[in-house]
Amino acid sequence: MIRLHVTTDLSASAAVAPTPDQSRYLTGVMRLSQGDALLVFNGRDGEWRAVITEFTKRGVILRCEDRVRPQSLGPDLELIVALVKKSRVETIVEKAAELGVRRVRPTITRRTNVEKVRLDRLDAIAIEAAEQTGRLDVPVVDDPMKLDAILDGWNAERRLMFCDETGGAPAIGALSSPSPSGGGSSSRSDDGVGGSGPKWAILIGPEGGFAPEERDRLRSLPFTIAVSLGPRILRADTAAIAAMTLWQAAVGDWDR
Repeated sequence: MIRLHVTTDLSASAAVAPTPDQSRYLTGVMRLSQGDALLVFNGRDGEWRAVITEFTKRGVILRCEDRVRPQSLGPDLELIVALVKKSRVETIVEKAAELGVRRVRPTITRRTNVEKVRLDRLDAIAIEAAEQTGRLDVPVVDDPMKLDAILDGWNAERRLMFCDETGGAPAIGALSSPSPSGGGSSSRSDDGVGGSGPKWAILIGPEGGFAPEERDRLRSLPFTIAVSLGPRILRADTAAIAAMTLWQAAVGDWDR
């Protein structure tokens, strides 16, 4: 069934007015008619079955019939990624939404060559991916910030998985430790899934890698854990996808 992300509050019998673009998609592309049903969600009120009740000059009007899923959240995972070329940033945002990331934080490092993004375009990509994957929320995409500023304002309760391409870091299995230092045994009840336990972030550097002073600072922080993504040097978009996938397999919600 078609899924649509909306901003309207959702409740029984609530009227929902999709955007003109969404209305054109429903009627012109998907060929829906009055009385046809679809699913809507807003990231707050769960997922609802709605039907088309009216056609107007601006589009269609929907009415919520019944809630089919209560609101829920996946792991509290952020992706911090150095800006790269437009097409690769778009791929990263799309895959982040598909892989359950709650927040994407573009960052500017010493070796970043790109400093601007079209947030409206990235938001649209995140929404479309959320609609297609069945998740009940849409990841937030932030304005780019310098890496030093992000680290200066860091909440130490959130662990930071730092993907170190220089070698010498342990394999990603080190995430099974409940502490950034890598000691101890794992406990999935402490993995931050659904908002309980520690929160996580993944940091992916630029195509040229982190500058030595950035790497030294990251390794000195008590909340970071350096991991290796294997013996090959990966492009930023490939590294982001690999890191998110391995994180989900290690401490995410893939066993639920």
